[in-house]
Amino acid sequence: MPTEARLLRLLTWLSPAFPTGAFGFSHGLETAIREGAVGDVRTLTGWLAGLIEHGSAWSDAVLVKAAWTAVTAEDHAALDDIAELAEAMAPSLERRRETMAQGEAFLKAVAAWNPPPILSAPYAVALGAAAGAAGLPLEPALTAWLHAFASNLVSVAVRAVPLGQSDALTVIAALEPVIVRTAGRAAASTLDDLGSASILSDIASMRHETLDGRLFGS
Repeated sequence: MPTEARLLRLLTWLSPAFPTGAFGFSHGLETAIREGAVGDVRTLTGWLAGLIEHGSAWSDAVLVKAAWTAVTAEDHAALDDIAELAEAMAPSLERRRETMAQGEAFLKAVAAWNPPPILSAPYAVALGAAAGAAGLPLEPALTAWLHAFASNLVSVAVRAVPLGQSDALTVIAALEPVIVRTAGRAAASTLDDLGSASILSDIASMRHETLDGRLFGS
């Protein structure tokens, strides 16, 4: 597949318009906004950078790499094990719903191209498997994955803080080196590198289950 076609595939699969329902989930960020932990450019940038470098987004990037590797090696048993591990790692009921719902929606939508060899999986595993099955290069896939993750949560902040569009772009620009650096680390990772230090985000996702008048599903 030519480089331009690979880029186009990633842009399509990780576009906000791709029907995964990502816009309906806040990954616990809505709770953090309600409780005052996030409320401006500085705090939002720090919150997301922490998730990308040390939190759930980092673990998901490791899982993307693991799933990509399993598919390119045609090791379907390993892929099933990775999917089971990824589901078990969800720190709250809502985080599990978030990743499983988006993974299912992604697998249904991506079947229009080349269906990956898995029927149900958390979102990160589904993306890694699809990218591997399509022959998409790993590090660009990781970069696109992390960018989509960050962009969706910035969109949450635009609606829930509310944050202006100019401030939103400032956050996304500030996260570029973090995303590139983390994608490079994840490309060289193994499952031994799994681990999260974003405890406040995990607790926020648990508290979100009982949040009154919430806008998002997690």
